[in-house]
Amino acid sequence: MKDNYYFDNAATTWPKPEPVYEFMDSFFRSHGVNPGRSGHTLAIEAEQMIVSTRKMLARFFGFTGDPNRVVFTQNATDSLNMALNGLLQSGDHVIISKLDHNAVLRTINHLQRDQGVNVTSLEPNEYGLLDLEILESCITSKTKAVVLNHGSNVIGVVQDLKAIAAITQKNNVNLIVDTAQTAGVLPIDMSDGIDVLTFTGHKGLFGPMGIGGLIVADGVELSATRFGGTGVDSISAFQPETYPHRLEAGTVSIPGIAGLHAAQKWFAELGRSVSASSLDKRDHAAFCKAAMLHIHQTEMQHAQRVWDHLQAFDNVTLMGKRTANAEYVATLSFTVNEMAAMQMAEMLDGDYHICVRAGLHCAPAIHNTFDTVDAGGAIRISPGYFTEEKDTDHLLDALTEILK
Repeated sequence: MKDNYYFDNAATTWPKPEPVYEFMDSFFRSHGVNPGRSGHTLAIEAEQMIVSTRKMLARFFGFTGDPNRVVFTQNATDSLNMALNGLLQSGDHVIISKLDHNAVLRTINHLQRDQGVNVTSLEPNEYGLLDLEILESCITSKTKAVVLNHGSNVIGVVQDLKAIAAITQKNNVNLIVDTAQTAGVLPIDMSDGIDVLTFTGHKGLFGPMGIGGLIVADGVELSATRFGGTGVDSISAFQPETYPHRLEAGTVSIPGIAGLHAAQKWFAELGRSVSASSLDKRDHAAFCKAAMLHIHQTEMQHAQRVWDHLQAFDNVTLMGKRTANAEYVATLSFTVNEMAAMQMAEMLDGDYHICVRAGLHCAPAIHNTFDTVDAGGAIRISPGYFTEEKDTDHLLDALTEILK
């Protein structure tokens, strides 16, 4: 038996690709200095790595604007706070949904209570999908933004990004996209109409914890919400207006960015190994897209096996119906009759060394929608790219023993 069978990739992907560990360690040892502050060679070379990573991420997300508008943060929560607090003001109207993570819900609740921002929260249908006609009907002359949970961290459903972007563009409304569950799993293109894209490094991008970012489209200006040293224009009494310094204050995470840097190269190398040789060897985005398609297919094969297996048990309720008209990430949640979610998770962990997550998954609104709060939430299973067939076999055997 393995020490652990890991099915909690929606929380963070694990393990990471070996080159990520190796480059983080080696670069931090050789260039663990403060970039953008000093003029010595080590600081310049550290800054060059950061600039290179911004450029790779811009291509990865189909962003053709200034790579300096790729801003590094602590994580997706940090990014969403920057985006929402930097864009919304008193009297503005924003549209969110019950699918949103607390990174959005709590930030919006504070803006509503403390700043007088008006909020509309959309209810998804039984499949977890938003009704686009209702979404458009909620837009008013005061609507400043639509916040889109691209992929649910609870039921795995993916919203129709292009269709929603078409609505926001037609109505001249900013579209903020939370890609915490989809970045690195599904190709995402800023040119489809995304105004602000937020991401975290430690999930589908296969980087470490403590690093994330946002990409701000040309023409969209976020007000600075934190202030401090940038290494440039130090004589100024105020935060610089130029990106990335407008939003990046203080020392950035060299180990974290190094991890993203190595992960981007790993994506490209994986893409080369699974794609047609006719692709342009210089096309980072094309190789990464091939890698993402391969990763998504691999993960969904495991997730589909689990979904099909659970459907055979009368005492199991799967959250959200599945439809051929939607796309999904490899995340699913379920409840068991007369068993608390935490009890199920503890049995899987203690008796079978299987790592899952139980509870409300920091997304209480969607649990209210599916009436799972009183049961302590649900059990979430999320296989990853490094999940092996024998891992899923072991999981299915364990589920059978417990559920019977």
